[in-house]
Order: sequence, then C-alpha cells, then structure tokens
Amino acid sequence: MIPVTIAETPDAAAVLAEVGITEDTEFVGPYTDDWERAVLTVPQRIMGAWARNDADLFADTFTDNGSLLLNDNQMTSREQIRAYMAAGYSGPLKGAKVHGWPVQVTRLSERAAMVITQGGIMFPGEERIADRNEIRATWVIVAEEGRWKLLSHQSSPIKG
Repeated sequence: MIPVTIAETPDAAAVLAEVGITEDTEFVGPYTDDWERAVLTVPQRIMGAWARNDADLFADTFTDNGSLLLNDNQMTSREQIRAYMAAGYSGPLKGAKVHGWPVQVTRLSERAAMVITQGGIMFPGEERIADRNEIRATWVIVAEEGRWKLLSHQSSPIKG
C-alpha cells in the first residue's frame, strides 16, 4: 500500500484509475495541490459509484465503521451502507447520479481532512440538479490502509 502522508501523497489520477474513474480536473476547482487532489478522490469515487449505480464501489470508499446520513437514514458501517445503496440503486435511485463540487477543503492533520461540497442528485431524464435536490455535504476523510477513506458523510438540503 502507498502511505498517505504529506511527503508521500499518492497520485490522484492513479488512485482513481485503479477503480476505473478518470480524474475530473474541473471538479477539484482551486484545490490543486497534490494533497488536496488526493483527498478529493473520495468524492470523485462517490460520484463515480452513483454514475454506475455501484453499491460496492460506494461502500468500499468508506472505512469499516463509516457513517452515512442521507435524509433521515443513518448507517454506521460499511456493510449497512452497501445494503442501503444496493437497495436504492435497484429501486428508487435506479439510474440516478450525483454531481457536486468542493467549496472547502480543510486539512485537519496529515491523515485527516474535512471537505464541504455543494451539489445534488439528478434522476433519469434530468439535465441539471433540481432546486429541491440541491444539498451541501460534509465529508470527514481519513487516511487508512494507505488510501483516503470516508469516515463520515452527512448531507443537508439547501432549500427546505
């Protein structure tokens, strides 16, 4: 495994390529240093999982004890997250995708970051995020086993 430290930050494009995702250099916006780009592979993996409706890729982005709060649904383990997303992708979320962009990337330590994104979900046939589906999300991202992983993700609607 590649250690995740400031001195040895893994190449973001290579990390994403390992799971079949091409780095979106527009997504990173002003957060272009190697450390920020590496941290931002996490939301790009999540967007890639949504694009494929891939519950395994989605869940494997989390730590074992990862926490996901979507709407009123709280999951507190990778396996709960996997089951929830698999049910969603085969049911009401089938064909849906998400899009977002970072509005803040905060280095908490060499091995932890907080990212705030804005974006939302687009259902099949939608070309843009509907106002009712716009969200802000907080991501707590940590280095684990040589990769950046999602420890906690919570989203909140922008408009009531």
